[in-house]
Amino acid sequence: MDNRPRDLIPMAEFVGLVNYLKGRLTLLIGIFLIGMTLGYPFSEDVINWLLNTDGYLPSEVTIIILQPMEVILLRLRISVQIGFILVFIAIITDLTWNGRKIISNARRNKSDSNNLKISKLIIVLISIVGLGITGGFYSHEILIPMLLEFLANDATNVGLSNTWQLQSWIGFIVGLFFGSIVSFQTPLVALILLRTGIISRRIITDNRGIIWFIAILLGAALSPPDPLSMVLVGGPIIILLEIALFCDKIIRD
Repeated sequence: MDNRPRDLIPMAEFVGLVNYLKGRLTLLIGIFLIGMTLGYPFSEDVINWLLNTDGYLPSEVTIIILQPMEVILLRLRISVQIGFILVFIAIITDLTWNGRKIISNARRNKSDSNNLKISKLIIVLISIVGLGITGGFYSHEILIPMLLEFLANDATNVGLSNTWQLQSWIGFIVGLFFGSIVSFQTPLVALILLRTGIISRRIITDNRGIIWFIAILLGAALSPPDPLSMVLVGGPIIILLEIALFCDKIIRD
């Protein structure tokens, strides 16, 4: 019995995937620039919405601006994140359409054909939007209000004044939104990788502990380093991955 550690993506498949994405680099850069260009004017509406949204600004907190360029830098940051989201969607869609072909070429197996139907691609696009909305709703209703209240109460408990910088405050909120929208794509990404053969189910299950640890690290990077915050951010990734594995088992059976 083979007890050797298994990589999340086998070397041949990994090399094939990397080479394919290199070939798509110019297209992905173009999509990113389009997202930034369209996102910059939209970022002003995002900032105004956040400033007027209940639950995002505790009553005892005062927002200040420290430098004239702060709003411009904040808008650039939001537009960059919008660009990354569009690139992420493009990669998922591309892997859905060409994943089997990529792995077939990597394995030197020309017999595998890409028989994906347009209807399946439409389902994937609808799933991306639906999971993104679900992630945004989770962030809006649970994650952001709870973490901001935690930060405000923590400062009050130690006798500090609650004065928050505009760029840090909105940047923190937008980062959580961005992280939630992307992390809630976990089941879709996992199913695509499994169904196209880029990774196998056994590889995920053998490395489940590593994946859970990475999810918790992501939670620590996007939130205050307390156990509750890490669970609120990293927990959904773990749960959604397990849902993806369950759905994959049902499909295979």
